[in-house]
Amino acid sequence: MDEKTGSGRTGKEISVDAVVENISVVTDFVNEQLERYDCPMKALTQIDIAIDELFGNIVHYAYHPGSGSATVRVEVTERMEVVITFIDQGVPFDPLSAANPDVTLSAEERKTGGLGIYIVKKSMDEISYEYKEGSNILRIRKNL
Repeated sequence: MDEKTGSGRTGKEISVDAVVENISVVTDFVNEQLERYDCPMKALTQIDIAIDELFGNIVHYAYHPGSGSATVRVEVTERMEVVITFIDQGVPFDPLSAANPDVTLSAEERKTGGLGIYIVKKSMDEISYEYKEGSNILRIRKNL
């Protein structure tokens, strides 16, 4: 884990193998960082769901059928916002480019997929993606 500072942010990061078993490792790491800031339970729950979805997508799609690693960086700004950055060197993929699912349809009528990213978009204050220097970089921001 590395300590990172700059632009009014303090943060740490962890690099792990992109495997299902490490979703809980990443979640615990992020929660440990947020404990210092008395993160409200509602925000923490929303962040945990976002981690499960976003790290899960890296696990299942970034390196398929191979394997690789991912880095997760947690930063808390002076304005009490948490910024979580997911970085992998897998297949370039912008999850924000997919159309939102039609949530007015019944579960049987909806197409499979896309609901998790939709939930992340709705529950976070900001989400952004870029592909830079061979890396997928996905950031979520949540006001604490």
